[in-house]
Amino acid sequence: MSIYKLSFKNFKRRKLRSALTMLGVIIGVTALVVLMGIGTGMTSYMKEETESLMGDITIVNSSGGSGITGSTGDTFLNSAAVSKIENMPQLYDIKKESQFYSELNNMQIVVEGISDWNQIKINGTPGVVISKSLADDFNYKIGSNITIKDHKLTVTGTTNEGGFGIGLVFINIDKALDMSHNNVSTISANTKGDPDTVKKEIESSINGTSAFTKNDYTQQIDNIMQTVTLFVSAIASVALLVGVISIVNIMLVNVSERTREIGVLKAIGFTNREILGSILTEAGLLGFMASVIGIIAAAILMEMGIMLYGPQLGLENMSFTQMLPLWLVAGVIVGATILSVLAGLYPAWRASKLNVVEALRYE
Repeated sequence: MSIYKLSFKNFKRRKLRSALTMLGVIIGVTALVVLMGIGTGMTSYMKEETESLMGDITIVNSSGGSGITGSTGDTFLNSAAVSKIENMPQLYDIKKESQFYSELNNMQIVVEGISDWNQIKINGTPGVVISKSLADDFNYKIGSNITIKDHKLTVTGTTNEGGFGIGLVFINIDKALDMSHNNVSTISANTKGDPDTVKKEIESSINGTSAFTKNDYTQQIDNIMQTVTLFVSAIASVALLVGVISIVNIMLVNVSERTREIGVLKAIGFTNREILGSILTEAGLLGFMASVIGIIAAAILMEMGIMLYGPQLGLENMSFTQMLPLWLVAGVIVGATILSVLAGLYPAWRASKLNVVEALRYE
């Protein structure tokens, strides 16, 4: 009998014990994959959305908010800067946005004027689109009338964009400029040359402006999400470590119970190396099967999460491959298997060093 058949036989012989041992690893793997998968999926989704919806370059007022969120609140580009940007030969397909604070029913909201309605997902039609939080708080529906800065508007749609306690109202850029006295918060455009070169030229020639390329945004997304993913993964890894430690305990119990059996195997010619390999293979098999089951459980949980909460978070189009890339699956399976083999190293070493005569006398 080969050591591999022996390991598999021992694994099946104690099904309940093996299942309970794997349970700790399964829970750890599931938690790790879910948290890493969410972080990885959101990173890929946000980067793809940025690449598809943004222009090559985005320009904001340098004194008011920058980066992923862009200019916020009532911070605007001055009229001279807007004029210079619009007349730059290196830029084309220029789009202006105006964003400002206002109040609706004594609640502070953010009004954003946009020129490209493809940037947001709408339930209804473009025109006056409110966030779902506003619709829920004040029971607004398509056709409801709202008043912002003495302008009466009719709701044409709702969106899941925004949230986190902030009410958002999206309107056409022309209407927003009229309401904000032609103040422009952000300008996005495509470039005829290298975006980084154009960025440097804008910042050096137009005072009070900051420019960001698509690459700048994706790097910021990477930096933020990597930090978040690393933090939550470290927490989930504790659960996996507890599961792996349980393998050490169970393998020691198994070796103790099979002392006489190990003595018989040595007596009929099994070497210390073969005994060592048998125990390590059994430990690795526990980790491998537990990691596969854990990944399947994590995949089911993530798919259910997207179905239930994706529409509320604006992530309903996040794909399964974004959350569960091949490198994550392979890394978790290989990592859990290696950790399990390492966990079985001491019990396997003890088994291989048993004295044949003493093992045969063991009761």
